[in-house]
Amino acid sequence: MSVSTRIAAGFAALTAIMLALGLYALTQIGEVRSTVDLIVERDLSSMEALNRIDHALSRKVEQRAALVRGFLTGNNAATREGIAGWRAAVDDAARGMAEQERAAETYRANSVTGIRSEQWARMARQLGDAERALARTRTDVEAQLAAIQAGDRTGVLAAENEIVRDHAATVARVAQARETLNVAIEKGRDATRDVYNASRVSIIIGLIVAVLVSIAVAIAIRRSIVRPLDEFMGFVGRIGGGDLSTTTEATGKDELGQLGRTLNDMVAGLRTIASQNRAATNDLNAATTEIRASTQEQAASVEEQLAAVQETAATVDEITHSGAQISRRAQEVIAQAQATAQISDAGLSAVGDTAQAMDAIREQAEAVATNIVALSEKTQAIGDIIATVNDVSERSHLLALNASIEAAAAGEQGRSFAIVAAEMKLLADQAKGATRNVRSILGDIQRGINSSVMLTEEAVKRVASGKERTDAGHVAIEELAARVQENVQTFQQIVASTNQQQIGIEQVTIALQNIREASQQTASSTRQLDQAAGDLGELSRTLVGLTERYRL
Repeated sequence: MSVSTRIAAGFAALTAIMLALGLYALTQIGEVRSTVDLIVERDLSSMEALNRIDHALSRKVEQRAALVRGFLTGNNAATREGIAGWRAAVDDAARGMAEQERAAETYRANSVTGIRSEQWARMARQLGDAERALARTRTDVEAQLAAIQAGDRTGVLAAENEIVRDHAATVARVAQARETLNVAIEKGRDATRDVYNASRVSIIIGLIVAVLVSIAVAIAIRRSIVRPLDEFMGFVGRIGGGDLSTTTEATGKDELGQLGRTLNDMVAGLRTIASQNRAATNDLNAATTEIRASTQEQAASVEEQLAAVQETAATVDEITHSGAQISRRAQEVIAQAQATAQISDAGLSAVGDTAQAMDAIREQAEAVATNIVALSEKTQAIGDIIATVNDVSERSHLLALNASIEAAAAGEQGRSFAIVAAEMKLLADQAKGATRNVRSILGDIQRGINSSVMLTEEAVKRVASGKERTDAGHVAIEELAARVQENVQTFQQIVASTNQQQIGIEQVTIALQNIREASQQTASSTRQLDQAAGDLGELSRTLVGLTERYRL
C-alpha cells in the first residue's frame, strides 16, 4: 500500500468514526429531546387538567352556596339557573377526572421510568377515589336541591354536613393527585437528567473511543511512514559521515521502498566514484613522487652541468692565454727568421750567430709544439665536457617531455607544471643547439691545432737541417736564407692559424657563456619545477586524506 493510500485510508477511517459519533450524538440528542418533550407534555397537560378540575370544583361549591343562601334568605329567583350551573360544574369536574384518570392509565404504560409509572398508577387511583367522592357529593347535593325545590328547610340543613364531608374528600383526593403529579414531575426531571447524563457519558465515551482509535490509526500510519524515514535519515547521516559501506532496507513497493532503493543506488554510485577517486588520487600521489624525484635528479644534473660549463670556461680561458703566448712567440720567431735572412747576407761571420738563432728557433718551435699538443689535449677535454652537456640537455629534454605528459594527465592542476616543463624543454633545446655549435667550433680548432703541430714539427726539422747546413758552411747560407724565408711564411701561417684559433676560442667562450646562462635558467626552472612538484605532492596528499575519509 502506498503512502498516499495509507494516509487516505487513515483519514477515511477517522472521518467514518467522526460521522458515526456524530450520528450517535444526534440520536442521543433526539432521545433526550423526545424524553423531555414526552415528560413536559404529559406533566403540563396533567397539571392543566387538575387545574380545570379544581376550577370546576370551585364553581360547583360557589353555585351550591349561592343556591343555599338564596333559599335560606328567601331569594329563589335564580334557583333554576343556579341548579343548571351547579350541574354543569359537576359534569366538568367529573369529566376532567375521568379523562385524567384514563390519561394516567395511558401514561403509566409508557412512563419512561418505573417510579413515574407508579406515580401515574397512584394518580389514577386517587382520581378514581375523587370521582367516587364527587359522585357521593352529587347525590347528596341533588337531595339538597330537591329539598330546596320542595322548600324543606330542615332537609336542606340536614344534608349540609354530609355534602361538606364528601366535598372535602373530593378536594383531598384531587390534592393528593396533584401531589402525586408533583412527585411524577420531579421524577421526570430526574429521568430527564439521567437521560441527559447517560447521553453525555455515552457521547464522551464515544469521543474517547474515537480519539483512541484516531491515535491508534495515527500511530499505525506514523510507524509505517516515520520509522522508515527515521531509518533513512540515520542512513543519510552515516553517508554524510563518510560511511559508504552500509545499505538501507528497502523491501516495500510503496514510495518509501522506492526511496530506499534509490538511496542504495545513490550510495553504490558514490562508492564507485569514491573508489575511482581514491585510485586516481593514489596514482597522482605516486606520479607526483616520481616527478619530484626526477626533478631533484635533474636539478643535481643541472648543477653538475653548470660546474662542468664553468670548468670548461676556465679551460677555454687557459687556451686563450696559451694562444696569445703562441702568437707572441710566433711573432718573435718571424722576427728572428727575418733577422737570420738579413744576417745570412752578411757572410760567414754570421754563421755562428745563425746557428745560435737556429737553436733558439728549434727550442721555440719545440715549445710551440708542446703548447699546441697541450692545447689539443684541452680541446679534447672540452669535447668531452660538451658531450656531457649534450647528454644532460638530452636528458633534460626527455625529463621535460615526461613532465609535460604528467602535467597533461593532472589536468587543470598541472597547467603551471606544464608551463615549467615547456620552459625546461626550450632550455634543453637551446643547450643542445649551443653544444652543437661548440662542437663544430672545437672541430675547427682541433683541425687548426693538428695543422699547427704538423707545421711546427716540420719547422723543427727544417731548423735542424738549417743548423746542419750552417755548420756545413757558407755554401748553405743562401739555401738557409731561402728556408728561413719559408720558415717566416710558415710562422706567418702559424700566426694566422693561431689568430683563427683565438677567434674560435672567443666564440667558444661566448657559447659557454650562453650555456652557463642556459644552465642557470635550467637550474631556476628546475627549482620552480621542484617547488611545483612539492605543491602538487601536498595537494595529492590532501586528496588522499579526503578520499580516506570515506569507508568503502
